[in-house]
Amino acid sequence: MILVFGGTTEGRKAVAVLEVAGKPFFYSTKTGEQELALHNGISLEGAMDGEAMQQFCISHDIRLIVDAAHPFATRLHKTVAAVTAQLLLPLIRYDRVYPSRDPSITWIDDYSQVPTDVHTLLATTGVQSISKLKYLEAKGIKVFYRILKRESSITLAKAQGADENQLCYYEDGSTIDVDADAILLKESGESGGFSEKVNAARAKGMRVIALKCPTINYTLYPINYTFINGPHGLRRAIERLLPDFFPLKSGLTTGTCATAAVTAAMLTLQGEEEEAVWVQLPDGESVLVDIESVGEGEATVIKDFSDDPDVTRGCRISAKVKTPPPLIPEQSSPTRSLSRQGEVRDGSFIRFLQGEGVGRVTLPGLGIPVGEPAINPVPRQMMTAAVRALTDEDVDITISVENGRELAQRTFNERVGVVDGISIIGTSGIVMPLSNDAFIESIGREMEVARALGCEAIGLASGKRGEEALLSQEPSLRVIHYGNFIGASLEKASTLGFKRVVLGIMIGKAVKLAEGHLDTHSHKVLMNKSFLATVATEVGVSNAAHILNDITMARELWDVMPPVFFERIRELCLQHCRRAFPKGEMAIELLKQ
Repeated sequence: MILVFGGTTEGRKAVAVLEVAGKPFFYSTKTGEQELALHNGISLEGAMDGEAMQQFCISHDIRLIVDAAHPFATRLHKTVAAVTAQLLLPLIRYDRVYPSRDPSITWIDDYSQVPTDVHTLLATTGVQSISKLKYLEAKGIKVFYRILKRESSITLAKAQGADENQLCYYEDGSTIDVDADAILLKESGESGGFSEKVNAARAKGMRVIALKCPTINYTLYPINYTFINGPHGLRRAIERLLPDFFPLKSGLTTGTCATAAVTAAMLTLQGEEEEAVWVQLPDGESVLVDIESVGEGEATVIKDFSDDPDVTRGCRISAKVKTPPPLIPEQSSPTRSLSRQGEVRDGSFIRFLQGEGVGRVTLPGLGIPVGEPAINPVPRQMMTAAVRALTDEDVDITISVENGRELAQRTFNERVGVVDGISIIGTSGIVMPLSNDAFIESIGREMEVARALGCEAIGLASGKRGEEALLSQEPSLRVIHYGNFIGASLEKASTLGFKRVVLGIMIGKAVKLAEGHLDTHSHKVLMNKSFLATVATEVGVSNAAHILNDITMARELWDVMPPVFFERIRELCLQHCRRAFPKGEMAIELLKQ
């Protein structure tokens, strides 16, 4: 069993990760007031001291604790650390993503350090802090307390001496409806709305005072301790610590592995040789990646084995970095970026070079200049950010993949104009296991959870970007990722009796679905230009075959086809989807990549 301490946004995210496994776990909150429906999880309410926590872990055979509690819950953090040390249990701390500390903010370590040169103060530090701030009122400062609008919080606030006209309530983090000279915030991280509150306060001309997040030195405890700050890191940590909890293992994209290798290689130039490095994913989460070997200016990462049938599983991805010689005068700005074909920033550039086993782009449409190494835009952005975190100098990056030429023969690279090797890819940085029966089962479990929670409508998207697009149109929709298994997902939705399905689909998958392929994995089916030419001709596009001959990727269709073409593609998708979801309301949203 796994025991999660939550009551936070991170706790909610932890639940979403664990529910997919279809196995029971415990979710503990202090008050039980967090609105969170559990399907496989078992809810616990009430604070635990060390003895109670230890006895609970023993009696319920707890094998792992996830501490996703609020960063300011220092007593709980210490209790969790002590209990895991006593019982030799592994501990995962699910922390938050924090913005860099802005020097224009007044930072304090303790409530006693609040500056007293203000006349009015809005305190957003929670109901428990009211008694600690009463001394400011004794100094003649008018203090307003912003708390949650629930009976327990109001009662506690008044018990600590706050009167009704001092209380205001949370509506949203970006709205401040109290006029005050200054605002007092906790350093609560991005998920705690810290940046939103700071921006709202500054918009009203308020001085910003922030209480620093307390730090817990977990290294003092003899425990197996793992730090993570996002759902992918949580899943990967659980996969390592409790290998049987999830039916399938996730992995890292080639882009993430290459970024890790670049980071480790850059660190060697600063005299550091690391066995593992942090890589920031495109969504801001960081994951720790093991390094196989390092040398001066170079490093190698083994792409870990996920349960996705990816040809690059277990291969070695290497990076070499170096500072190239200065540009000759005639190559200087403004043609600098063209002459070196690199990312120019503040007068310096980063250039990507083709190493052995990495492909070369020979056709337009991939978002990469022809002639450049086949390193996709998002991995380039990740590597650029990693380098810029360490240096502002010019840097050449050479990425290589062991046996990449041979591996490329098992892909469709040549059909899209990539020769001599594989592509370095990945838009999320994480490989979720998409391509076997166990993943389809996990889709079914997520749907069962949604149905058990009373959902009559379900959203289906291939991944995170599709999910975000659907939620932007219908925020309350529960969205599940189908990967490539459109047919299997719709059949499950039909079996469970969902009354409405909204399918969000990128054009690359839509053109395959429109032809009748309910499994759109690129290992099985590619874009069929002959089919698309037939569709285009039917809707009145003249010379369609010639137009389509010049495109490489499906997303280029948005630039060359009229709206009526996409409406016909959507209609065909709907017809084929009805084979798997014959009853109920169904909508298909074509999404731009």
